[in-house]
Amino acid sequence: MTNISQRVDAAAQSAIADKRIVGAVIAVMQDGDLAHLKAYGFADREAGAAMTPDSLFRLASISKPIVTAAAMRMIELGKLSLEAAVTEWLPDFTPSAPDGSTPTITIRHLLTHTAGLAYDFMQPESGPYNRLKVSAGADGDISMEENLARIVKAGLVFPPGAAWLYSVAIDVLGAVMMKAEGAHLEEVVKTYVTGPLAMKDTSFFVTDAARLVQPYSNAAPEPIRIEDGHRQPFVPMLAPINMSVSRAFNRTAFPAGGAGMNGAAIDIVRFLDTIRAGGEPILSPQSTAAMMSNQIGPLRIIFDPTGNTAFGFGGSILLDPAKSGLHLSPGSWQWGGVWGHSWHVDPARRTTIVNLTNTTLEGMVGQLVRDVQKAVLAH
Repeated sequence: MTNISQRVDAAAQSAIADKRIVGAVIAVMQDGDLAHLKAYGFADREAGAAMTPDSLFRLASISKPIVTAAAMRMIELGKLSLEAAVTEWLPDFTPSAPDGSTPTITIRHLLTHTAGLAYDFMQPESGPYNRLKVSAGADGDISMEENLARIVKAGLVFPPGAAWLYSVAIDVLGAVMMKAEGAHLEEVVKTYVTGPLAMKDTSFFVTDAARLVQPYSNAAPEPIRIEDGHRQPFVPMLAPINMSVSRAFNRTAFPAGGAGMNGAAIDIVRFLDTIRAGGEPILSPQSTAAMMSNQIGPLRIIFDPTGNTAFGFGGSILLDPAKSGLHLSPGSWQWGGVWGHSWHVDPARRTTIVNLTNTTLEGMVGQLVRDVQKAVLAH
């Protein structure tokens, strides 16, 4: 066993012993080779089912870099354009700005979360996204057309390009991609990303239910089981995140490019490391360099109060990780998923870390995330 594996084992086992998580699969790649892949704890605590390395997880926002990579390939092929208006493909997508105008939203705005769109959990309960029941893609049984109509009716929070706000933008992007390609988003992503990379377990719909882990939410004295209708507190003073476990099997719900995919840790770590290594065979080095570099100029994401985090395409860019209390190198690319996940790509150290747990919010933003980073990188 490598020293990395011993340290990651200790971090994961500590989180399980402290009842901060129920189970996890943690994968690490270094210099293009798999340095660690191991399962910990339970996939389903009540059933006594152990986590396995090939367990499947609801990916939540880990869907975003996958769909983003497919969009980047479509841009390379001339099927989309960063500066093109969304209305070129979705003519009815004309949400109003606060001043009543209907400004142009571009593909670049969608990719960078600067379109002026929002999520229901990024607004108070009384906000328009909650009043109109705009789905964030982790619950719900509505069509793409209906969700788009609700987004338009909710309007923009700010003019496109004026600020950064986490949003349904990648869901809208998915609708654009389907229109441009004339195919379901599952097929689009398979054509450009999951097919070429043989990501056989990564999809919008789960068919092997026995491998799909049961999710949990942090509580005292131990995490509680998440069922349909769960409302996960996230940002203080704002609405919770609506989560439903059955959505992973629902073929009538819209394919949420921002939150709707499912997959296994080995698929995700190899995909992200492909981006780190230059993109072959799915993308050019120019596209992957763009994904891993600041695309929002002086704007900063709102989740890092230190102001040291920008956004690329598909994930955030850590400008000064030390000020954020992280062990990564400057320029590292990262994000997570609300079902309990985090991922980090450190180009300077040629290292990719994927931490899939079945426990939120610990697995996404808790101590385990920093402990795994330290176990892999701080030596």
